[in-house]
Amino acid sequence: MPRKFLQRYLPSREDLSRRGHLGMFGSRVADPDLWHLNRRSVSTAFGVGLFLAFLPLPGQMILAALVAMWLRCNVPVAFFSVWVTNPVTMPPIYFFAYKVGTWVLGVPPQVSELQLSWAWLSARLEQLWMPMLVGCLLCGVVAGTVAWGTMQLFWRWHVVQRWERRRTLRRLRAAEGQP
Repeated sequence: MPRKFLQRYLPSREDLSRRGHLGMFGSRVADPDLWHLNRRSVSTAFGVGLFLAFLPLPGQMILAALVAMWLRCNVPVAFFSVWVTNPVTMPPIYFFAYKVGTWVLGVPPQVSELQLSWAWLSARLEQLWMPMLVGCLLCGVVAGTVAWGTMQLFWRWHVVQRWERRRTLRRLRAAEGQP
C-alpha cells in the first residue's frame, strides 16, 4: 500500500490531540487505530465511506468520521471516500439509486426528466422518497461490501507481491554469494 505517501499527508496523533476543536472527543481522537494503516482499518473505513456516500444526507464527511471513530477504523480514509459522491457524480448516482429502488419495490418510475430545483423536488417528494431511500440503502450496502472486499483482496495481493519481491532478492543474493 502507499503507506509512506499517505502518512506524509495525514496528521499525527500528537497534532490532533493539540487541536482545540477536537477536544470534545477527548483521548478518543488520539486512538492509534483511527490513524493506523492496516488491512482491517483501511478496508472497514473504505466500506463505511462508500456506504455513506450513497446516503443523500448533508454532512456525509462528518458522519463518516464519527462512524469510523465508533468502529475504530481509519478516519481519513472514511472521511475522504465519501467523496465518491461529489457535485459532479451526485445526480447520476442518486438517479441510479432511485431506479434501483423502483425496481426493488416494483413501482413504475415517476420521473421522466430530472430538474435540479427546489420547486420540482418539493412537488415530487411524496412520489420519490420511498424508492430513493430503498435504492440508496441497497446501493450503499452493495457498494460498501464490495469496497470492503476489494480492499481486503487488494491489500492481500500487495503483501504477497512484496513477499515475492523479497524472496526473489534473497535468492539473487544467495546465488551471488552475498549474505
